[in-house]
Amino acid sequence: MKKIYNRILQISGNIIAVRASGIKYGELAIVKTSQGKTFAEVIRINASDEIFLQVFAGGSGISTGDEVYFLGRHMGIPFSENLLGRIFTATGEPRDGGPHLTEALTEISGPAVNPAKRIVPTNMIHTGIPMIDIFNSLVESQKISIFTTSGEPYNELVVRIALQAKVDAIVVGGMGIRYDDYLFIKDSIEKGGAFGRCVLFIHTASDPVVECLIAADISLAVAERFALEGKKVLVLLTDMTNFCDALKEIAVVMEQIPSNRGYPGDLYSQLAVRYEKAVSFEGAGSITILSVTTMPGNDVTHPVPDNTGYITEGQYYLNNGRIEPFGSLSRLKQLVNKDTRADHRPLMTSMIQLYAFYRETMEKRAMGFRMSQWDEKLLKYGNLFEAGIMDLSVNIALYEALDMGWRILAECFTPEETGLRSELIKTYWPDICKA
Repeated sequence: MKKIYNRILQISGNIIAVRASGIKYGELAIVKTSQGKTFAEVIRINASDEIFLQVFAGGSGISTGDEVYFLGRHMGIPFSENLLGRIFTATGEPRDGGPHLTEALTEISGPAVNPAKRIVPTNMIHTGIPMIDIFNSLVESQKISIFTTSGEPYNELVVRIALQAKVDAIVVGGMGIRYDDYLFIKDSIEKGGAFGRCVLFIHTASDPVVECLIAADISLAVAERFALEGKKVLVLLTDMTNFCDALKEIAVVMEQIPSNRGYPGDLYSQLAVRYEKAVSFEGAGSITILSVTTMPGNDVTHPVPDNTGYITEGQYYLNNGRIEPFGSLSRLKQLVNKDTRADHRPLMTSMIQLYAFYRETMEKRAMGFRMSQWDEKLLKYGNLFEAGIMDLSVNIALYEALDMGWRILAECFTPEETGLRSELIKTYWPDICKA
């Protein structure tokens, strides 16, 4: 028999407090108000048995005489293959008008996998985006973020990856996104024909802020179950800055001592708990996490990207509608690009070096310097590189992208000017340009 508490000690925004015993951290409760029932989760327990709960639907409409009873379990979501092709709220309620799922619950916010049980990442995830596949390969079980700013097409990039990534299942967690962005993501995935392998958990900007904190956890819990069943799962989270802002808002209500720019002092740990879910399971599948981190004012020293950079295994810089070759880094790419094609690494290095020379030439031209024949070659090369490789609308497989790289080099330079080894020139230099 459940014990009912009908005296709420404190109501502060989304946080309520009751006095109870035998309650565990993270335990789920139901708050019964005059407007109906809503879920709440235990977020702090004081020595005096004072229990603080965050109410998912917010504190509006709650009075001190409302009833609270605890369920004796953590929050969970019904799990089965029927999740694929569905859209839910951040708390697991159907957003697509479909039926509620009734399968056994899977708890969210579980522990990360023991590092000793993790498998070293060895497989590349092909995305069809040359700036990722060639220069900063996405690796299975990697955790990596897209660093960008508001106004950049980061949701378009997330959708592209969802449509083209060579994985078994995709979990999209939307946090604090605008409703039109939600519709764009939903419609694009449906029209792209990838909806059957996707499940979406969407928290929009108009939903209660507390639910923003749940979106990432519920996405990762579902991904873990799919991975344990042998699937290669890609989790796409957008936008982790909104997640951190929700943490800050809750911390303010809880009267926690603020840290850098008002964010809670445990911001690093809160992010790490989520990102460390990326893993490859021995004898099963894997979880790869690709998130979006918007940087206010394009400031990489902002607490959210700053902490993220220490946790993740690299980042993609999305700037001016392109993934920048400088600043972007996949720290695990060396584990996979050695096994693709013999020319992958040297071609990558040569093209980036020449593009750096092109950037220097652009600065010289802007300052009024006379252009040499070599500068003219670099200018031609830079234009072809940006149109054929950096343009995010380009969708080609890795080997085709490598061949395109050789063609671009051949149109602009002689083999000797590329700095590539003679045996690679002999094998891969386009026939029409060979001497």
